[in-house]
Amino acid sequence: MRTVRFLGVLSSCILLVAAGCSQKTQPSEELAHYALDDMDGVITQTGVAPDKAVSSDGGGSLHLTTADSTTVRLFETGDLKVENARLIYSAKIRTQDLKGKAYLEMWCHFPGKGEYFSRGLSDPLTGSQDWSSQETSFFLKKGEDPDQVKLNLVVTGPGEVWIDDLRLVKAPLQ
Repeated sequence: MRTVRFLGVLSSCILLVAAGCSQKTQPSEELAHYALDDMDGVITQTGVAPDKAVSSDGGGSLHLTTADSTTVRLFETGDLKVENARLIYSAKIRTQDLKGKAYLEMWCHFPGKGEYFSRGLSDPLTGSQDWSSQETSFFLKKGEDPDQVKLNLVVTGPGEVWIDDLRLVKAPLQ
């Protein structure tokens, strides 16, 4: 009797889990992709240069050699018409002899409210690292629609940094 009851409860749990898994979620949508094979559209034009020899995707990357902390302003997107979603800024980063840290930074501007940022500080790169996928996210509630998104690379000390294959993706909140 106990075995039958247990199996009944177990099968009910399996059905509930299966029903939850079958719910459709919104697919992710790529909003922007910057290969960084050249300087097209890059805001910061000094201290950075294209590097055709070093690349995560074979097409080239953006290279920075710095003696101090710096923020490289990469792109501003304008109004993306995105809300009630997770906004994900990702890129491939490589470092050589970096004494500080390198990480991604995203600023979202909201009309009448100001600017807010998200930084990829959970796993910043330092020292000499081969290509690593990095990302930072911004969680947008319903009605939160930034009219400007700024994508930066922050470096907090001397060394060399390469960035490549930058993407901005809209994903579901769950």
